[in-house]
Amino acid sequence: MKYITLGKTNEKVSIIGLGSWAYGKENTSNGSSVGWAGQSDSDSISALKKSFSLGINHWDTADVYGDGYSEKIIGSLWKDLPRNEIFLATKIGWDMGPYKNWYNPKHMRTNFEKSLINLKTDCVDLLYLHHCNFGKLDEYLDDAVETINRFKEEGKTKFIGLSDWSSSRILKFIETVKPDVIQPLYNVYDQDYVNSGLSSYAKNNNIGVCYFSPIKHGLLTGKYKSTPTFPKGDFRENVKEFKNPEFIKKMQTNKIKLENKFSAVSKEPVLHGLISSILFDNPTACALLGQRNQKQAICAAKLGQPMSKKESEWVFSLYN
Repeated sequence: MKYITLGKTNEKVSIIGLGSWAYGKENTSNGSSVGWAGQSDSDSISALKKSFSLGINHWDTADVYGDGYSEKIIGSLWKDLPRNEIFLATKIGWDMGPYKNWYNPKHMRTNFEKSLINLKTDCVDLLYLHHCNFGKLDEYLDDAVETINRFKEEGKTKFIGLSDWSSSRILKFIETVKPDVIQPLYNVYDQDYVNSGLSSYAKNNNIGVCYFSPIKHGLLTGKYKSTPTFPKGDFRENVKEFKNPEFIKKMQTNKIKLENKFSAVSKEPVLHGLISSILFDNPTACALLGQRNQKQAICAAKLGQPMSKKESEWVFSLYN
């Protein structure tokens, strides 16, 4: 397993992190599907143990993943695994509770203290503001920043982070939040991270970066042969590309091209192409991959190998 220094945190983390979104199973929040269907606890636990044994030391979760269920799965493992050898990240801000905004200070504290209980730890390594919805006039921004920094002062998190589906929104608030780490959406298809200027900002300011959705919920791998359907509670029912037969067909074509290109250098040629192409020129960046079972953990541990600029540009050209 390859490791990187996560920007200004100076923490050594695996270049592939474990995303535990699916461990929360089907779930809804504020009426929207925000979970993943078809996950078993036994698979979740075996994936976590296998990932640790293979050197994946960066685990990512959130309070909204199954209303804390993903956190509880992780917290149950400290009887078998050393907590101090895992760089543990969670997030707050997706649950409004009885309030009219996501970042009510009282509710933030209630939810974060619940997360610490779920995770069976007194301190996480990294706590993200889960999104940049700070009100129509950004009127809740100051409260959110003050509250998360207070958690850091209290020793309940070592570092603070900022996440959002939109890199442009992260860039808008980055000077105010001053995160140690950012978590943007980035893959060979969704490129707002570069186009917005956030990539350059992160490099110039030594900010740690953790890409989420690097394979777009599995879509970019070409594994789907037709448009799938998902049950209520599964976030993927909201992703428009899952309903686009032409997109599915193109991903299958790209899968064959990646296999032909990289089979000689990787046992996972498709994932090698998708992951290494977004990591090759980002020295403080890692990619978060969902690892739903042992097989996926074993696969993830093989990724993150070097790729040339020419190869990366070729991969990107397939999707744009």
